[in-house]
Amino acid sequence: MRPENNPQQSTTHFGFETVAETEKAKRVAGVFTSVASKYDVMNDLMSAGLHRIWKRFAVELAALRAGEKVLDVAGGSADLSRQFAKRVGSSGQVWLTDINNAMLRVGRDRMTDDGLLEPVAQCDAEKLPFPDHYFDCVSIAFGLRNVTYKEVALREMQRVLKPGGRLLVLEFSKVWKPLEPLYDAYSFKLLPKLGEWIAKDADSYRYLAESIRMHPSQEELKGMMEAAGLSRVEYFNLNAGVVALHRGYKI
Repeated sequence: MRPENNPQQSTTHFGFETVAETEKAKRVAGVFTSVASKYDVMNDLMSAGLHRIWKRFAVELAALRAGEKVLDVAGGSADLSRQFAKRVGSSGQVWLTDINNAMLRVGRDRMTDDGLLEPVAQCDAEKLPFPDHYFDCVSIAFGLRNVTYKEVALREMQRVLKPGGRLLVLEFSKVWKPLEPLYDAYSFKLLPKLGEWIAKDADSYRYLAESIRMHPSQEELKGMMEAAGLSRVEYFNLNAGVVALHRGYKI
């Protein structure tokens, strides 16, 4: 809920830190501006290349057809947008969006290098600049956990979907409990060291690990999507719940 609707709610989390709600977006922007140039390299190292398989799975579940319109929210380096564009073809349209200009430049350049001339827009997931019932498919991959008002963003994504359209949320989630000690050791000890070594920024990758822990569980996110007006919501755990892909429809 936005602060104007709930004046007493003035703080939120930035990783494990409590910050003013108005400050979170600026802090998140700082993180991704810092890591933009090394984002893809770090993704490969952090996931041992598995992020490519997770994203490919999301593309398959999107079940896109030629001529459809797709919105890639928090699309960053355009991993999904590039694959979406190839699926919908020249008769379709893919909007690559991100709130962070540095990340958006990386994605735009990659799209251009691939010969894909799709529209690009810098915008906030909580205030999408698109009309109601416009897109056949909306996706957000590894971006929702960085949004201050997740419920608002989910309602916005539902709003711009056509009836029958689908929303895909690919995000780090709650790992299988027996793996938690090992996963915590990796996240809080190895990951910041990788960030310091590759991106010269341990703090940003420490935040990323913390933000994953603060993100809703699989069932909680499913409930949030249903509360936003989506139907037939289901999720698929990948790699023992390290990542989950949620899919819901606008009926």
